[in-house]
Amino acid sequence: MEWRLELIENAPGLITTLDLHTGGEPLRLIIDGWPRTPGTTILEKRAYAQRHLDHLRRALMWEPRGHRDMYGAVLTEPERPDSHHGILFMHNEGFSTMCGHGIIAVATALAQFAGAPLEIRFDTPAGLVVAGVDRADDGEVESVTFHNVPSFAAALDLVVEVPGIGQVPVDIGFGGAFYAVVEAAAAGFTLDHPVAEIVDLCHRIKSAMSNVHVHHPDHSDLEFIYGVIVTDQPVDPVNHSRNLCVFADDEADRSPTGTGVSARLAILAARGEMKVGDSIRVESILGPASVFGGQIVAMTKVAGRDAIIPAVTGSADVVGVNRFLVDPHDELGAGFLLR
Repeated sequence: MEWRLELIENAPGLITTLDLHTGGEPLRLIIDGWPRTPGTTILEKRAYAQRHLDHLRRALMWEPRGHRDMYGAVLTEPERPDSHHGILFMHNEGFSTMCGHGIIAVATALAQFAGAPLEIRFDTPAGLVVAGVDRADDGEVESVTFHNVPSFAAALDLVVEVPGIGQVPVDIGFGGAFYAVVEAAAAGFTLDHPVAEIVDLCHRIKSAMSNVHVHHPDHSDLEFIYGVIVTDQPVDPVNHSRNLCVFADDEADRSPTGTGVSARLAILAARGEMKVGDSIRVESILGPASVFGGQIVAMTKVAGRDAIIPAVTGSADVVGVNRFLVDPHDELGAGFLLR
């Protein structure tokens, strides 16, 4: 049998992606077929994508090409004259503001396959993020460390009444997005519970915080609780802790969550438990096979508020290249979620 796959190359609606994972968390990088996204700033480009390109997000993130926990990114023109790329992130609910595992994966892809420099400057909707690529002796990308946007603790020891649980102490930190951080034991859980039960817990906590206002001094577009992070003891005692982040529409992160680690570093600094130069290693729900390093590299201010500059280190691997057809006549191919 002779397949005529070259017919796909000229088919309308063809989108090419490079698929990777960072600590187990998928990242679908769209490398061809995404329309130009107008806008002077990345926030303007994000707003345009929300209004005009959401159908492509659904087609690539949702079934039958993706799944409820798929994550994606697409590069754009940069906002700043000295940046290399703008970047938009997407997931099951929409377009996010910043993504640490995404930065690690995209920097890996750019360095491995596009001849990118060892330092890559990304304009994200949350601000400038600088990624440094560490190569092994054979030239392969070994790890990526990114310096994130200024991160800060927005609230400590906020008591939230969670249906079915009771009063739960919650910290709120910003690390490119706002996260509610909860110790598993405080909610009567451990991260050894079934993931579905932890996702349900995070859903209830997030719903209970629907009236909690978070403020970002620079961008009102960022003023929402993006995810809930449940922390617990690590599997490997050499690591600081283990966590599961549930974000967007109950999407469970397989990685330790780069922006979430940044928010946690800011909270630990606000509590006086970390200072400049201190570092930790955080496991994901997958345990010691999925670890991000986090370090406080500097102190700064955000509109008079104490903040940190965090650095997060992780590694990504390529899992394949996909060529997807988005046929307007395929009703189910437009995207759906079964659960």
